[in-house]
Amino acid sequence: MSKQVTQAQNPILLRFHRLMDAFAKSDDERDFYLDRMEGFIVYVDLDKGELELEELEKELLMDHPDRYCLIPKMTFYETKKFMEGFVNEKVYDIDTKEKLLDIIQAKEARENFLEFIYDHLTELEKWQQFYQERSRIRIIEWLRNQKIQFVFEEDLDFTKNILEKIKKHLFDVKVPKDVAAARETLQLKAKTYYSNEALNPRPKRGRPPKQVVKAEVEIQVTVDMYTTVPSPVKGFLYLPDISSPSAITFSSRFKSKAELLGSPRAKIDTKLQALSERLESLRHLSGRLMDIHEITGSEREDRLIRSVSQNIPGSTDATKDSKEMEVSKKKLGAVHIPKKDDDLKKKIKMVSHISKKTEK
Repeated sequence: MSKQVTQAQNPILLRFHRLMDAFAKSDDERDFYLDRMEGFIVYVDLDKGELELEELEKELLMDHPDRYCLIPKMTFYETKKFMEGFVNEKVYDIDTKEKLLDIIQAKEARENFLEFIYDHLTELEKWQQFYQERSRIRIIEWLRNQKIQFVFEEDLDFTKNILEKIKKHLFDVKVPKDVAAARETLQLKAKTYYSNEALNPRPKRGRPPKQVVKAEVEIQVTVDMYTTVPSPVKGFLYLPDISSPSAITFSSRFKSKAELLGSPRAKIDTKLQALSERLESLRHLSGRLMDIHEITGSEREDRLIRSVSQNIPGSTDATKDSKEMEVSKKKLGAVHIPKKDDDLKKKIKMVSHISKKTEK
């Protein structure tokens, strides 16, 4: 294979959101490399075969070490500063701020921080904007240190046809007029990334805009077109299809937003939420039943009857007698037992009859 380096005729086109994703996932177990010549990203996938990995290592570190740059890994200190910067600058609720600061100081701060943010929609939109702005500054600063002439494809207003022509004729000296005009625009745009404002964007002045729900615009990008990819690298190209900035997570563990939301902890939180909703509905139902009881007054009437019966003299004896009579009825079957009221009447008549005889 020839070791001659081909010179690009214009700044290389880079996918900012793809780089942003690679920066987030780069850690001690995963290496990402950026190609200086065409701008493609290489992901060293350790699940590949041993022979493939050996050939890739030879290409990256021995045959063309100057062509590829290792994408930096975010240190624990940088990760912590990232999260603390967001909490101190963008979170205004005191309770939420204290909770997030506690999470940052605990174990697995990065993943727990993200799960908390995704559970609080009021903070999620602010986090995504903050994360994108800070990542942009970090990536531009690294590219400048690598002395790479570049333009982010997402920043361009070119048509899809022009962008594809630029990629196709990247190494051609003679090109059509429309491509030549586009190259001049690219040169001017590339200089803006090396300005002071690129690393220190000025805050917007004036009255802040009204808080409205932003409609997320799908990123319009062209197809990948690389013409000088070495054969050992082809199987390791990192080409994720990122259609929106929100699809990129701050996490190195979760590959996507969907995987983050589908984590076991998120599933447990969902089950707990459903359980709490059921308990709340039961409380509401029991409250309604209590209200109905108070309206009908049945419970109050029962209590009143019991209290009155207890205060009447001989009421307890009467109830005992009635119970004994019921038991005796069951034992005697069809034998007629006179009621207590009838016996009392007979006794009263006998007493009155005796009293009349004594008077005579």
